[in-house]
Amino acid sequence: MGAGPRAMLFAHGFGCDQAMWRHVAPEFEDAFSVVTFDHVGSGGSDSSAYDPRKYSALEGYAEDVVEIGRELGISGGILVGHSVSAMICALASIRAPGMFDTLVMVCPSPSYIDDGDYIGGFSASNVEDLLAAVAANPMAWSATMAPAIMGNPDRPELGEELTDSFCRLDPRIASDFARATFTADNRADLLKVTARTLILQCHDDIIAAEAVGEYVREHVAGSTYVLLDATGHCPNLSAPDEVVAAIREFL
Repeated sequence: MGAGPRAMLFAHGFGCDQAMWRHVAPEFEDAFSVVTFDHVGSGGSDSSAYDPRKYSALEGYAEDVVEIGRELGISGGILVGHSVSAMICALASIRAPGMFDTLVMVCPSPSYIDDGDYIGGFSASNVEDLLAAVAANPMAWSATMAPAIMGNPDRPELGEELTDSFCRLDPRIASDFARATFTADNRADLLKVTARTLILQCHDDIIAAEAVGEYVREHVAGSTYVLLDATGHCPNLSAPDEVVAAIREFL
């Protein structure tokens, strides 16, 4: 979409699809060529392209982002990644720094598991329990967790939308993607990021707490950190105007 000379690619988080950017991405069509897509196994993607070996780690998804950029001839582009895609996009920017030289990380976490002084928000046993619940009954897990992840109880329709999105994900792929997401440790990769970087953080985010966003800021050289007024883990749905304003100011 759009017709600007510079490309801006939006990547969605776990259990979501490109529709999660519908309130944000169109706002940039006046100045950029805007690209949205579905990760393999999500939304309208071709699930037959799913390779459990490739997608057992986030690097497989980062390869796809670079492949899209190569196919579209992107140079000096902007990557906007939400949740796990914040790290997927960071990995893609490391792989192809000339292709993507600007990075916007929305509610990022380089590791969800506590490790010594690092507080990711979950213990290793918490994560294993979560993964077991996803594998056993993804629909029940989605119905329980999606509203909490959305974090706006006064707007239940947002939690319902996220629940429905989670439930559309292929169960096997959901289980694999959850494991790739919640067991990843990309803390060392933050030091390799050379892209100009904006970090957007929310209040009361049960997936990526404020301390995690601050950790990312401290470890990505020269990065800019903005704590939004928004709450929960999905400001692209709950507070799109804030997200748009923060990105516009940064760009």
